[in-house]
Amino acid sequence: MNLRNAAAKTAVYGMLIGLAFILSYLEAILPLPVPIPGVKLGLANLVTVVGLYTVGTAGTAAVSLLRIVLVGFTFSNTFSMMYGLAGGALSLLLMVFVKKRGWFDQTGVSVIGGVGHNIGQLAVAALVTQTAGVFYYLPFLMAAGCIAGAVIGLLGGLVTARIQKAVQGLFSTIS
Repeated sequence: MNLRNAAAKTAVYGMLIGLAFILSYLEAILPLPVPIPGVKLGLANLVTVVGLYTVGTAGTAAVSLLRIVLVGFTFSNTFSMMYGLAGGALSLLLMVFVKKRGWFDQTGVSVIGGVGHNIGQLAVAALVTQTAGVFYYLPFLMAAGCIAGAVIGLLGGLVTARIQKAVQGLFSTIS
């Protein structure tokens, strides 16, 4: 996305942070009927996936960091924020890596992000609890990460295409 001025960039980042915040809130209040602790849809990751394909890596990293911190202070606690930061950081690193390599389309990138998020959170859980026993959840969380990542990736592809079309139309009328 080619944003031509600072005001446009600020507005887009503000909208992305706000949307991610709202999606995080919705996810917090809408329980999933899944018997495995920690399984979530990852609705806010929709913003991360769309951000990677619209505003780039640096902007997406800033939006993700702000979202995780704001949600941590608003809806949860320090430990949840630590899990979110670890999962979000590993997820974003892996998504950027595979996107730059061109190994996957947007859905595949999102799946890698979902799995990476779960691995990052389990690593923090293992450090906090000082036991590797938490990794018994890994197969279940990887399956959930693949499913949620695929859904988020498909939605992200649709949203990205619409955003790019809208921005292109907006700037063609301004020029």
